[in-house]
Formats: sequence, C-alpha cells, structure tokens
Amino acid sequence: MRTAALSVENTHNFAGGAVLPIDDLRALRAYADEQRVAVHLDGARIWNAHVATGTPFADYGAIADVLAVCLSKGLGAPVGSLMLGSTDAVAEARVRRKRLGAGMRQVGVLAAAGLHALDHHVERLAEDHAHARLLAEAVGTDPAGVDTNIVALDCADAPGLVARAREAGVLIGAVGARTVRLVTHLDISRADAEQAAQVLAGLLR
Repeated sequence: MRTAALSVENTHNFAGGAVLPIDDLRALRAYADEQRVAVHLDGARIWNAHVATGTPFADYGAIADVLAVCLSKGLGAPVGSLMLGSTDAVAEARVRRKRLGAGMRQVGVLAAAGLHALDHHVERLAEDHAHARLLAEAVGTDPAGVDTNIVALDCADAPGLVARAREAGVLIGAVGARTVRLVTHLDISRADAEQAAQVLAGLLR
C-alpha cells in the first residue's frame, strides 16, 4: 500500500517538549509535495511552539493539509480538540468521525471554555516554560535544552523516583525504567514550581 500521509508532532512529547523548527517543517512540506502525499500536523501543543519561538500560527498552518490542536493541556480548557483544514478535509473527517461512533451534543459550554482559553491563556504559556527551566536546573538538566514545558530527566530508577516524589507531595511521571517526565501547566504557580524543584533536588542528591 502506498503511503498517503506524513504525520509530525509539534511540540514533540517524548522529545521533552522540543520544538520542531519551522524550516524543517517547510522542508517536510516540500518533500510531501514531491511525493504527492498529505501532511498531518499534530499540534496539540502548537501554542507552546508559537510562544517559545514566536513563529506565527499561520506559518505552521501553511505546512499542513490537516492540523489538530488541543484547547486543554497548557491552555487550561476542561476539554476540547479541534481539527483545521480545507472544507473538503473537514467534511471527510466529520464523516469518518461518525462512522467511528464519535460525536457530542450540547457542547456550547465547553466551546465557551475553549474560546476563553484561546483569548486568555496562550501568551501565559511563557510562564510554564520558565517554570520548566527552573525544574530542569534543580534536577541537573541543562535549562537551555528545555524548549517549552516538558523536562525529560534520565535517572537510574524512574518508578522509584516517581514514588518518592509522590510521598513528598510532587506528582511526576515515568515514561520508562530510566526516564522521568516533568510537565508544567496552568495549575502550577511559581511557588509550586519552586517547591517541586526543592523536593526533587533533595531526592536526587
């Protein structure tokens, strides 16, 4: 079967929230055009990429046939994902969604929350990025390598560190036997980040 689409994620979750440079995405778009395949951009955290780099949203949209975005995560809406694309692409997606049994009713309240998130919570993502760099420094990771709000920490016993941190009141997650994932977001204040940094630094000493 011939490849029909290329899918790329920005920011990249398991690369520690790394931002894919817009020039790399443009090169991918050019390659896709040569091969006559579509490009799907998983932009669940595209807001973080925009705030971290200043790249206009329209530039990201220009490289994708279909772009998916999330209104929860960093933007803080209780729920909500959107798909952007051409009229034909959106129409086809709606048909496929119905065939898979998806669909929601009475979503006006959730839509209002999503609009509030878009109006008020995009630029404040810079705070999450600063908090992530604070955590990175505390756990011995180079803050310069933290693009957005995710810190990937290598350690000898990731599940053990997660358990000890939980006992100390800090919730983190393991993504393998030796990798811990730290994520900052809307509900974490500067004071929370500083407390978490102190706890984690102590556990790692």
